[in-house]
Amino acid sequence: MTDRPYNVLFPCTGNSARSILAESILRKDGAPHFKAFSAGSQPKGAVHPLAFKVLESYGYPADGLRSKNWDEFAAPGAPQMDFIFTVCDSAAGEACPVWPGHPATAHWGIDDPAHAGGTELEKEAAFVTAFKHMRNRISAFIALPLASLDRMALASHLTDIGRLEGASAKTTGDE
Repeated sequence: MTDRPYNVLFPCTGNSARSILAESILRKDGAPHFKAFSAGSQPKGAVHPLAFKVLESYGYPADGLRSKNWDEFAAPGAPQMDFIFTVCDSAAGEACPVWPGHPATAHWGIDDPAHAGGTELEKEAAFVTAFKHMRNRISAFIALPLASLDRMALASHLTDIGRLEGASAKTTGDE
């Protein structure tokens, strides 16, 4: 481990659902070894209400979560990121800001629950599914022996985590 917590950014396009779920999950499950952040290339400006509902129902913190632009994390004085995990396929293909340092990156795409149709119960079920897939990825990540992995081994592990159950088509290559 470093002498400080690892900083992890979860970028997505809208920063209203998946990246918000990931930020909250890592905040709780990764404390005190990780600090979690999320942001979007085109933030919606508000967190999806079902993201809040699902987080609260599973006992995860929702305080302080907000939809914000990823430029906040490329600006002077921003925390230096150690890891950046894109969680939506469109963000993975976008031109990202230049992040200070050399953060390890991976794509952990899952389907966007905010695009789920159907009844309110079906929409909430999509958020629960996204939450569970993200929690599984984060559990695998925080279990890695980060201090003992070289950069190539780490990259391989991070890519494999992105291919866990629930991976979007772009992550798995099954387009």
